[in-house]
Amino acid sequence: MKEIILQLVMAFVGSLGFSMLFHLRKSLWITASLGGLFCWGCYLLGMYFTERIFAAGFLAAAFAAIYSEILAFKKKAPTTLFVIPAVVPLIPGSTLYYTMSAVVSGKTADISHYGNITVQYALSIAAGISVVWTVWSIFRKIQIFNNK
Repeated sequence: MKEIILQLVMAFVGSLGFSMLFHLRKSLWITASLGGLFCWGCYLLGMYFTERIFAAGFLAAAFAAIYSEILAFKKKAPTTLFVIPAVVPLIPGSTLYYTMSAVVSGKTADISHYGNITVQYALSIAAGISVVWTVWSIFRKIQIFNNK
């Protein structure tokens, strides 16, 4: 349990660092960083129930996209201000490093293993955000059409 709490705190801190790095307004730091904490929590839940990287990453990225759309609407700010810090904990830093290390070392089996994991992470993030934003856009267009 301590490990999970530590991971969630570090996800918050990492997202907070990116919020500062991207010069978000100070009033948005906490809400943007909470997105990273919640996103990583979704990822951990997804891994607990499915044990599949793609499914867990997709769930977490989809949550991050929904969270960012809601906050963007409430705070009257662009969605990207919230989605980028929220997905920062999902970025596959270690597997990308091991993939590149295997490439440099010429270890074909490790390239395949770590490369596969890295691609799964990257595709799950892209797919989760894309699906939510597509559905969100369709609902907005339907709402605009119905209001006319």
